[in-house]
Amino acid sequence: KIQVIVNFAAETHVDRSIINSSPFIQTNIVGTHQLLEVCCKFHGIKFIQISTDEVYGSLSNGMFTEYSSLSPNNPYSSSKAGADLLVKSYYHTFGLDVNITRCTNNYGPNQYPEKLIPLSIKRILEGKKVELYGDGLNVRDWIYVEDHCSAIDKVLHQGVPGEIYNIGTNNEKSNMDIVKTILDILEEPIDKIEFIPDRLGHDRRYALDNSKIKHELQWSPSYSFYDSLKKTVMWYANNHN
Repeated sequence: KIQVIVNFAAETHVDRSIINSSPFIQTNIVGTHQLLEVCCKFHGIKFIQISTDEVYGSLSNGMFTEYSSLSPNNPYSSSKAGADLLVKSYYHTFGLDVNITRCTNNYGPNQYPEKLIPLSIKRILEGKKVELYGDGLNVRDWIYVEDHCSAIDKVLHQGVPGEIYNIGTNNEKSNMDIVKTILDILEEPIDKIEFIPDRLGHDRRYALDNSKIKHELQWSPSYSFYDSLKKTVMWYANNHN
């Protein structure tokens, strides 16, 4: 018998959602709806929705909490926000045992090379320049994938039905900081960076308040940023071919 559904499945790349949003609506909203319907049909299933900090929109000061308003600014984040609202509605309407987790930017070995860190590593290893949108100063909080997994495990076993949990590390870095660190690890010069026109609807900053999951579920990140990023860079260097 199925006891848990953890919905990791999603279209996640903002650039592609701007070019064609249809797959994002089908996978992120329609797909989530189909899974919720399964939970209604087969009682006793816990449903965990893996969401994103992007549903909150762009942030100037402070940090997003679980009670911050949803204000997504691109088709990807809008599709995730729509899915989150569906999940909440199935908790209130049908009494499903659900949780929503909203995480910051992930990195680690095996990540698909469309994201900033693996794509930057790939381009450097191929002798190409790393392209940064705008001025490169857009800020994200960064989490190593193993820390994200440990947080989901906490929610799986201890999450209170109906509750939302932000998963962050208070590790804010600009895109420029990230690329400079990768170049330093690979002993490459700073002139490998090339600035390109900014992306449409590019949010300036995300930052999550993770105090709820830390205090209520006793979770905290275990990996340091530099050590885990270096581990990630070396994995790609050793597996480039």
